[in-house]
Amino acid sequence: MRALIQRVSEAAVTVDGETVGAVGPGLLVLVCAMQGDGEGEAGRLARKVANLRIFADAAGRMNRSLRDAGGEALVVSQFTLAAETRGNRPGFSAAAAPQDGQRLYAHFAEALRAHGVPVATGRFGAAMRVALVNDGPVTIWLDTAQR
Repeated sequence: MRALIQRVSEAAVTVDGETVGAVGPGLLVLVCAMQGDGEGEAGRLARKVANLRIFADAAGRMNRSLRDAGGEALVVSQFTLAAETRGNRPGFSAAAAPQDGQRLYAHFAEALRAHGVPVATGRFGAAMRVALVNDGPVTIWLDTAQR
């Protein structure tokens, strides 16, 4: 699975003008299931997101995790993270099939909750508008295939 995480002061996702998920300080997690991914990858990615030390400690150093900081996560599905960009038109054939992607997206969100992180979500497969205030900015790419 792939994820692009952004440390945020706040973030929200709307569908058809309705806010379906919002968080205060924490992370915006854009996530994509890839072909061949399973629950194991979703669980490892959730553990990494919950424990990645990218929040400031008392000395101002990135030394605290999302859990340590008491932050929230807004999890949004984004199959375009699977983009293959050899030419000028991206291809997305490396992304998991929609039914697998939806299942693993939900599993990732639940696994993150199981680590004690409050989680809000977008709506899988919907045309979403995501608004955020990036804190730092801090933006990190994670891929379970790259251990």
